[in-house]
Amino acid sequence: MSSSGDSLFPSRFSTPPPSSAEDDLALPGESPPFTTSRSRPRRVIAVGGGRGGVGKATAAVNLGVYFAQLGRDVIILDTDAYSPGLHAALGIEAPPLVTREDIEEGKAEPIATTVPGLRLVPTAYDPMTATPLRPSRAAYWMKMIHELDVDYVIVSLGAATGSSTLDLFLHADVGICVTTPEPLAVEHTYRFCRALYQRTLRRALMKERFKIRLVEKVAASLPPLATPRDFILEMKRFDEGVASLAAAQLPRVTPHLVVSQTRHRSDLELGPAMSAVSERFLGISLDYLGHIEHDDAVWLTARRRQPLLIDSPTSKSARNLERVARRILALLAARDTRPADAHARALAAASKSAAPPTLYDALGLARTAADDEIRRAYKRQRDIYREGSLPVVSVLSPEVLQKEQARIEEAHDTLLDPVRRRAYDLSTYPDDPRMALGPARPENAAAAAELAMLQAELAREINAETQFSGALLRKVRESQGVELSDIAQRTKISLAHLQAIENEATGDLPAPVYVQGFVQEIAKYLRLDPAQVAKTYMRRLRELSAGTRAKQHG
Repeated sequence: MSSSGDSLFPSRFSTPPPSSAEDDLALPGESPPFTTSRSRPRRVIAVGGGRGGVGKATAAVNLGVYFAQLGRDVIILDTDAYSPGLHAALGIEAPPLVTREDIEEGKAEPIATTVPGLRLVPTAYDPMTATPLRPSRAAYWMKMIHELDVDYVIVSLGAATGSSTLDLFLHADVGICVTTPEPLAVEHTYRFCRALYQRTLRRALMKERFKIRLVEKVAASLPPLATPRDFILEMKRFDEGVASLAAAQLPRVTPHLVVSQTRHRSDLELGPAMSAVSERFLGISLDYLGHIEHDDAVWLTARRRQPLLIDSPTSKSARNLERVARRILALLAARDTRPADAHARALAAASKSAAPPTLYDALGLARTAADDEIRRAYKRQRDIYREGSLPVVSVLSPEVLQKEQARIEEAHDTLLDPVRRRAYDLSTYPDDPRMALGPARPENAAAAAELAMLQAELAREINAETQFSGALLRKVRESQGVELSDIAQRTKISLAHLQAIENEATGDLPAPVYVQGFVQEIAKYLRLDPAQVAKTYMRRLRELSAGTRAKQHG
């Protein structure tokens, strides 16, 4: 096979590794079994989960493109043996023929793509058959990852939920589940989260064969699609020690969620709702990274065999993918600067899962919530827990769903009545002053990290000489956690005009006098200097318009 790079497997890996793949793989949070001296940190991002056809390959390829465009050295591993196809999305005409022996003997080599700084390592490919990713092969992939001297490794896992796929996902610095607003896709995402937990627990009991058999027995006695918390409660009847160990594994499972192919406003709310349902009922923190809008540009670029960020960088879906990538970078940066935060969040999640849910939990509120917040939360929770709602697919039985609906109604009626609310607070938090303010709503770690990163960057960028562009206005808005719909509602500027201002789409903007007024209103909303923003933005707009006219007449 032709190649443009060095072999990914050092010669010392030409001998077979230990026969048991499980012995070669580390649990999340543990030191990896294979290390190497490196001059720069290497980050591993795994993309999997859900069912096939939800956009995992698109996400993996374009994340690799984004990091490569930042000047980083990136390699994508295509480990999806059932349907390897990343080569097509990266402009490689013919599928690279790599056998299982090539991988195991260290003969597989990275292939150059059309994107500078981005290379692809294909999976074992046989034109006559498709071989699943077996446990023995996972050990070789893992060794490869630890030996790669690159900045980022993107692991495309496909839709499988075998032990090898789960181990590769759990090994990553950031593991991403991609889903779509469809019942089956949501169900498969929750199945994948359950499988991650089961795999983590089995690995924690790897040397306790009797306890593993007990785990299997208890799991078999539960109804289909039982939650990890159901399993822990049932395990307590047999072995308190194993039940405690099982509960301790929940905070270690931290997948991240991307909702692809969103079309309606309700689709945009699916990700946060799934995160809340997962944490509340599964006990698993499913951190929401963002959404990718349904966009014709995606399939058009696929037909052209080019990555979306290269072929259509200004499309809606491309901007969505860029934001997901920025949140990943922010998460990684936050872990580097505040490594204790992740441990603290895990302990907080564990303690919260052990405490009985309150009426504030039923609405997803802190105890300091005002009446208008309670009303909004009530409407949101009622939509999430209605019959047939997507976020609760395969998680809640009809009986549990009815109980939750009744609990939401009780929370609404109690917390909006001052007398009943005070009586409830005194009975729920009688002796613990720390609970006087109530538990805060679960924080979206990815969004919080992104905001912190953007705010730090803007503190360096904005001064009296700053020239404001549409991209900078978008960055300021995102750093404050503000959506365009929020600005539109407050300023009465149409959403289309706000989008055109940020995109600097001169053809979609009204007369300059109106644009100047719009920009001043946006600046006031974002707490910027209206005069400076309007002056510099309008100057830039005039330059863009002049350049466009020159091209037309040239």
